[in-house]
Amino acid sequence: MDLKSKIILIAGPTASGKSKFAIQLAKKINGEIINADSMQVYKELKILTARPNKIDQKKIKHHLYGIKSVKNDFSTGAWLKLVYKKIKEIRKRNKIPILVGGTGLYFKSLINGLVKIPNIPKKFRNSIRSSQNILGQKKFYNKLLKLDPKIKNYVKKNDTQRSIRAFEIKKYTKLSIIDWFQKTKKIFDEDEFVKIYIDIPREKLLRRISERINQMFKEKVINEVIRFNNLKLKKDKSTNKVIGIEEITSYMKGLYSIDEIKNKILIKTRQYAKRQTTWARGQMQTWKKLDAQNLNSYIKNIS
Repeated sequence: MDLKSKIILIAGPTASGKSKFAIQLAKKINGEIINADSMQVYKELKILTARPNKIDQKKIKHHLYGIKSVKNDFSTGAWLKLVYKKIKEIRKRNKIPILVGGTGLYFKSLINGLVKIPNIPKKFRNSIRSSQNILGQKKFYNKLLKLDPKIKNYVKKNDTQRSIRAFEIKKYTKLSIIDWFQKTKKIFDEDEFVKIYIDIPREKLLRRISERINQMFKEKVINEVIRFNNLKLKKDKSTNKVIGIEEITSYMKGLYSIDEIKNKILIKTRQYAKRQTTWARGQMQTWKKLDAQNLNSYIKNIS
């Protein structure tokens, strides 16, 4: 298998072993690693987001890890611009770019291009959400089909988030979300990508999640949360929703024991991994699936 002219994409649920596999692959093919995780870009959240450690980053060159402060917003569009630049730089050095992470939207934007839909005012978006709440999903979806028949095969009946998004786009821009997709330009050709999804057995994944949580506390994650809380960010910042912040904050307030918050973090992380897996089943059907048993054999078979 010749990967010299390719862009390698490695995705998978949290704690599936993506980073370790990426390092092994990079050693074999003379690659450099680019972050494709929306929370690992923040420098203040090293432990909570399981960012690659200094030892791993010395073994292989890593890019776009810990590059932004949680005080600043960081969008998919901003990530895509940086990634495009990094891929070009890596290729100029005759190295192979390897993107690794768990943020499906990042991979989707890289493969398909980013849909440039105009910003929709918050007040307008809230009115659509209010309408959905009042009508209920079934009636709202039927209303959406009348407004925008093109989305019938794109948005499922029970997909609340996509229904709302499709409705607000059609209502505000007068164009279907399908039309916006068709106007989107791709940055790279489809055949430039090698797409790998690490899909390990659920039982093994849950064990790894538990081990990771214990390791987080050994690395003094509580101190990281204290420093984060001292920044006093606005409540609507997405980084406030990182798993572990709310739970550890509750522990510091004396509301729960250390074992109780570990269990709460475990449950939330399991749920998050399940959402990632479900998303991948729908969006990454063409990706090559590898499990823990054949990761090593995959690397050995590379020429």
